[in-house]
Order: sequence, then structure tokens, then C-alpha cells
Amino acid sequence: MSIDLDILVFGAHPDDAEIGMGGTIAKHTKAGQRVGICDLTFAEMSSNGNVELRQQEAQTAGQVLQLAERSILGLPDRGLRSVPEQIDQIVAEIRRLRPRIVFAPYWEDRHPDHVQCGRLVEEAVFNAKLRRYMPEVAPWTVEQFYFYFINDLGPATMMVDVTEVYDQKMDSLRAYGSQFEAPKAGNDIVATPLNQGYLERVEARDRMLGQKRLVGYAEGFVSKPPYLVNLF
Repeated sequence: MSIDLDILVFGAHPDDAEIGMGGTIAKHTKAGQRVGICDLTFAEMSSNGNVELRQQEAQTAGQVLQLAERSILGLPDRGLRSVPEQIDQIVAEIRRLRPRIVFAPYWEDRHPDHVQCGRLVEEAVFNAKLRRYMPEVAPWTVEQFYFYFINDLGPATMMVDVTEVYDQKMDSLRAYGSQFEAPKAGNDIVATPLNQGYLERVEARDRMLGQKRLVGYAEGFVSKPPYLVNLF
């Protein structure tokens, strides 16, 4: 059954979308729009937590953000490749969810899975509209496609003021306790970049971007085609 979404956000792992654009998601769901997240992998290679726990955390984060849909494709963590089998699964998901707008991770990031996720989704968005590609499933044309930032802030060509919903973004990130809780005596957690003040750095990044337009917090995006606006 097809589900018509306003926005579909792809991430390589649960928490990617929340890190990069949790505020933008919250702002649109608050406005009554239907937003979904599709995680490509179960993040089974994560140093902390496990698949079951991370799925519970993702569902909690989704409730905080009031998602209309959250799905996972189960592609291999640290095994994302630009191969037809993986692209086809993403195409099928786009055609099932029928989003107007799609977001994917920016093409430069310290994590190779984030980079590969962006590449896969870009190919899938293109293929999804081709009526002779996987003809057993009706084609779907995405109206707009944007890239969001996860670990590194690139040259944003568009930004969204998320000041009013920023607490909601941070609450969605705190749902991922297995990833952001610091190691201490008695817990089975090892040190990673995510639990060494990472959330504070995300907040500082979003505040710094907001400063460019004198708003409290902002999230940045990139569009390869020129961003079109109507001036009145």
C-alpha cells in the first residue's frame, strides 16, 4: 500500500536524520505535514548498544518527532555499496512512500556509510521516476531533493530556522542513550566520538549556523539544482 509523505529522510543509521535535521523534521510535523525516516541499516556494527536496543531508541525518537512513518531496509552496516540490489530496495521504498521531498546525507562526511547513503539515495531518486525501471512497481517523481549534514558542516545553500522546536530535536537525540551516554564505571560502554560531548557540539554547530541569519538555531542543507523561490 502506498503512503503519501510530504518529506522522506534517509539515513545510513538510526540517529543520522535526527542529528542532521531533527529540528526541521519537528517543525514540519508540528505544521501538520507527514514526515518519514528510512534507516538503511540496523547499525549492527555500532560499538555501543545492540540492534534491538537501537530499534527501541529509534521508535522513541520517532514518537518525539511525531513521525508518520519509520522504516528500515536492513542493508549491511559498513557494507553500503552502489550496487543494483541496494539501489533497487531504496527505489521500492520511495515508490511505496511517495514523498514530495527527499533528504539524504551530504556527500562529504567522516563516516563512509553517510557518504555512501547519499550516493545511493541520489541514484534511487533518479531511478524511481523511470517507468521502465522495475516496471512491476509504479514510478514516482520526487519534486525536490536535498542533502543534510551529520558530522561536518559544509557550505549550506539553504537553512531552516529551528529555534522554536530545538528542545524537541535534542529530546529526540537523547532517546539514543546507548550512543550518547558517556562511559563510566559499571556500564558496558566504550568511548566513541558520539559519547565525548557530541551533542554539545551539534548544538554549538546549529547555533553557529543560526548566527548567520540572527536566529537562535538553524539547520543547513544543500541542493544541487538552484533553489527556486517566488518573490512577491
